[in-house]
Amino acid sequence: MCGRGGVSISRLAWRTATTRTRWPPAAAAMALISLEDLDGLDDEQLDDDITDNPEPMDEDERLLTHWQAVASTHHVSVPPDMTGPIQEMTNNQQREPIPFTPVSCHEKMGEVLYEERCVPAGHWATVTKGEDLYEQSISMGFMKLMRFICKENSAGRYLGMTVPVMNHIRIKPDGNTFEKDVQTSIFLPAEFQPDPPRPSDPDITIVYREPIRVVARTFFGTTTEQTLSAQIAVLWEILGAGADVCRDGYMVAVYENPGIPRRRNEIWFLRRNL
Repeated sequence: MCGRGGVSISRLAWRTATTRTRWPPAAAAMALISLEDLDGLDDEQLDDDITDNPEPMDEDERLLTHWQAVASTHHVSVPPDMTGPIQEMTNNQQREPIPFTPVSCHEKMGEVLYEERCVPAGHWATVTKGEDLYEQSISMGFMKLMRFICKENSAGRYLGMTVPVMNHIRIKPDGNTFEKDVQTSIFLPAEFQPDPPRPSDPDITIVYREPIRVVARTFFGTTTEQTLSAQIAVLWEILGAGADVCRDGYMVAVYENPGIPRRRNEIWFLRRNL
């Protein structure tokens, strides 16, 4: 599953705040900005977010303004028509974890270096964007998937969210440079796996993928092309040049919202054989 028909891949950042968590816990929800988060913001933070709109705002407007402030750090604009999906996902905080199967955990002096796990076969909603910056591509792709999740589908209802969200990158023949296109994917919740709803957006495709086996390493912080390149280099150093993994692409698993400064991510290498 290393070619273009399999699960593609992305990049990550290196900052070793290690964790003893062996496998993604069921509670590892993609933390979205909630009403409680907004209530907890101090006046200075709110002033920074609302500089251009001094008028009193309701909760929906405050959520949108905060998301717009976060998106601006990724050089992305959040349009007003995202208010509905943002509110929908804020009101539905429960996240369904992808049902990984653990294979092994590799440690050194109490630090988890990497884990191996199997990702099950199933249907994914995917969208590909090729913006100037990696973070622009993943932000634009995820906004499209949010609309799909939040009723812009043939079921006409909120579908639910799974974690992690996967970003897939491919590597050019030079072995270092990322291809421009980045594919962002969400594993459909178990309820919709047998009969996936159709997306209203023609840019979104429902794809069935066979199971894969991955080598996963956790890191915390931002995901930019620079940080992902560093994460890839770290995992290659740990595994060694002879590792039986694909070299033409990588995956980035994202567990938390970009508004969280020290958010949890993983870099995934794909095993060539299950």
